[in-house]
Amino acid sequence: MKLLQSTATVGSATILSRILGFLRDVVLARWFGASGETDAFFLAFKIPNFMRRLFAEGSFSLAFVPVLSELREAGDRQALREFIDHVTGALLSVLLLLTALGVTFAPAVLAVFAPGWWTEGRPEFALASDMLRITFPYILFISLTALAGGILNSFERFLVPALTPVLLNLSLIGCAVLLSSHFEVPVMALAWGVFLAGLVQLLFQLPALMRLGLLPRPRWGWRHSGVRRVLKLMVPTLLGSSAAQVNLLIDSVIATFLITGSVSWLYYSDRLLEFPLGVFGVALATVILPSLSRKHAAQSPEAFSATLDWALRLALVITLPAAVGLATLAEPMLATLFQYGRFAASDVHMASLSLVAYAVGLPAFIAIKVLAPGYFARQDPATPVRISLLAMGLNVLLNLLFVGSLLKLGFAGPHAGLAAASSAAAWLNAALLYRGLRRGGVYQPLAGWAPLALAVFLACLAMGALLVLAVPALAHWLPLQAWDRAWRLGAWIAAGAALYGVTLLLLGVRPARLLRESA
Repeated sequence: MKLLQSTATVGSATILSRILGFLRDVVLARWFGASGETDAFFLAFKIPNFMRRLFAEGSFSLAFVPVLSELREAGDRQALREFIDHVTGALLSVLLLLTALGVTFAPAVLAVFAPGWWTEGRPEFALASDMLRITFPYILFISLTALAGGILNSFERFLVPALTPVLLNLSLIGCAVLLSSHFEVPVMALAWGVFLAGLVQLLFQLPALMRLGLLPRPRWGWRHSGVRRVLKLMVPTLLGSSAAQVNLLIDSVIATFLITGSVSWLYYSDRLLEFPLGVFGVALATVILPSLSRKHAAQSPEAFSATLDWALRLALVITLPAAVGLATLAEPMLATLFQYGRFAASDVHMASLSLVAYAVGLPAFIAIKVLAPGYFARQDPATPVRISLLAMGLNVLLNLLFVGSLLKLGFAGPHAGLAAASSAAAWLNAALLYRGLRRGGVYQPLAGWAPLALAVFLACLAMGALLVLAVPALAHWLPLQAWDRAWRLGAWIAAGAALYGVTLLLLGVRPARLLRESA
């Protein structure tokens, strides 16, 4: 129940962030549309944001939290403080150097991530380079924010770190509405919004650390034994923790070779994917990693396995219907949220193609977030690294295959092939992670999986049939005003969720009781 309550706390805060995130994207779509300028911003923001997920919330957090949890379990407060101070000093020195290099060599960095723009000399490249110099310091601020969040999460202080992303959304909304008209290129205001958000997010964490008595005092720490352990774990987790993010970035790189708007269409479809992935997947991963780390440190394999089982059951019950909902309501969702101002009906259709493809992989994306901590908590990063490399290799091959095939066939949305490749790679990643935990005896499923899986499948089938057969086509939504779209979409979402829940009950499944017993 404590895990369930913690997941609910993080999930609730994340829901607020995602709602504001949708409001942010509505503002961006209305103010800037899907153009070459927005393509430039999204890529200039995606690079530091990608590095955040790869380093700060990826390899660093997955290496830092297990070591911190061991020290907390040992009960030596002084050793714990020294560890935090030395890690902070080492991290800060790397971040300052990385930020200086990124700002100085922004065009060279961008050429790696946008080779299509660079080779073709497109105007988006110069604009994105200028914005990258402004957005790149975000990695400095947000990595230190992730350090603070890792400390707070390890002490079951989940709310403040979960609320921190709200500040990014508020910053971007404010800069778009209040500052964009003051720039010669209005979208440049968003780059400054990213910079401001990183600084505010870091400052927001500090009072909570002070109350905990663990505000870091950076000290040079490369020779500290704890720092060496974190570094040893970080090297392999660098890829293993963020294969999905690497795949999404590869999508954007290849999209720079496609028609104008492709990067933006992928961005907006990814934003809808990120709602269930962020609200539930990230929340669940955030909660179970410290718990699994403590159970491993306490040498309690039965409790370790039971925690994984609980998380996987919860993921099944929630993510499969979410994937069905995203796929069947792709166009109404995109039209309701974004089809205003400069975001055209054709943009809705193009973004829906990639959203459907991403939705197919949603259960796998979330399963990875549940299964990977089963390795990292035991300080075994090598196995997920090998698996992630296989998945990324498959993603690249499928990208070329799918996009090339769609282009030859004259398909209007080849960018959807990029999303489909990412979903396929995620399924391979999740399957291999699961197999590794089972073969190693780390995870043993508890009783009741077969009837639960069958009931969830049948309930999703019923919900999907209702939404496919009854929800009107896109042409019905376009003439409606924003409020009419919103309440109609809400009604269909509620109807689908109600049918899903009723079907589970008729099949004898009581999700709340089941999850409480598992927890």
